[in-house]
Amino acid sequence: MFKRRIYLDNNATTPLHPDVKKSLTDTMKVFGNVSSMHSFGREAKAQLENARSRIASFINANSDEIIFVGSGSEANNTVLNMVSCCSYMCSNKCKDRHQILISEIEHPCILETSKCLAEKGISVSYVSVDKYGKIDMGQLKKRLSEGIMLVSVMMANNEIGTIQDIKEISRIVHDKGALFHTDAVQAVGKIFVDVKGLDADFLSFSAHKIYGPKGVGALYVKSGSPFCPFIRGGHQEQGRRAGTENTLGIVGMAAAIDARKREMAPEAERLKRMRERLRNFIKDNIPDVTFNGHPDDSLPGTLNVSFKGAEGEAILLYLDLEGIAVSTGSACASGSLDPSHVLLAIKIGHENAHGAIRFSLGRETTDNDIDYVIDKLPLVVEKVRGMSSAYSKRQVKQ
Repeated sequence: MFKRRIYLDNNATTPLHPDVKKSLTDTMKVFGNVSSMHSFGREAKAQLENARSRIASFINANSDEIIFVGSGSEANNTVLNMVSCCSYMCSNKCKDRHQILISEIEHPCILETSKCLAEKGISVSYVSVDKYGKIDMGQLKKRLSEGIMLVSVMMANNEIGTIQDIKEISRIVHDKGALFHTDAVQAVGKIFVDVKGLDADFLSFSAHKIYGPKGVGALYVKSGSPFCPFIRGGHQEQGRRAGTENTLGIVGMAAAIDARKREMAPEAERLKRMRERLRNFIKDNIPDVTFNGHPDDSLPGTLNVSFKGAEGEAILLYLDLEGIAVSTGSACASGSLDPSHVLLAIKIGHENAHGAIRFSLGRETTDNDIDYVIDKLPLVVEKVRGMSSAYSKRQVKQ
């Protein structure tokens, strides 16, 4: 048995907030189908629309601009697949535009969908990032040809935590007449997000990254933006997403949002303080490390570190034996042995990419947890590096 169990993988998913647990328990008795006209259906409909209003308000959207979906990945797929939708392509706003532009560090659900669209004949181009993971604005302007219909840039990166200047990117994109989407799954509920201020046409977010239930997310579609359903077959969500709504999950998402309204700002300060404490310890006590991501424009609880001469997977497993849960990158790509596409995009090299660990702190992380990590991490890194003959030989030469 572990002496301690410390969860530092909150960018992958988060534990349910106590308020969310209560809301789920209270709502379980509301089982009616939202589409039914009888009292059971009307009761469920009232719960759903109340939740929609609260969630919309949190990002300064109108209620009718929110579509409930099964996940952030579904929301992202919905937006990108609109490019190949006939009704979408024939919209006056998109006439004669058949291309997509995305960043190199998007989530796999954006990258893989783009590859699929490319195989179907949709032109896909990419914009690079600098060493901190920030979009190259000059290249963005050059790549924005008259044929670009949609640009998708994530608001905050899930691996390195870098936050993009979405408002400026949106302005540049709209100046060229294209539509703009941002994957805000890692941003909403962690940093302030105002969709009207950002002027995004589409914005994706999810419940389970902010202490809500899994299997539910939302897509913001700005009023007047062209839209084509990804899932068809029913009139749910004003005909924009077929399938009986997950009332229980949606109410749980609203409860998570309510908790974020109260807790997000003070929590961000606390997480940033603990993150910097961990960063400073690593910098001062473990040699040959590289910190990945922007030093300032970053999610408050995310710290990505490359330990030269050590395999990230080995560090993860040894930390797990000590009861510490971390990640080597995106949870959606954790089955792959290839180095992170995000880390390769910021050009830190294959060795450093393979030696990267992501610490993502959350609302349950304490200073005592950081104490424990500080106590165990140097020993783990030393052990893993000792297993690397190449690293040991370099140290002897030095």
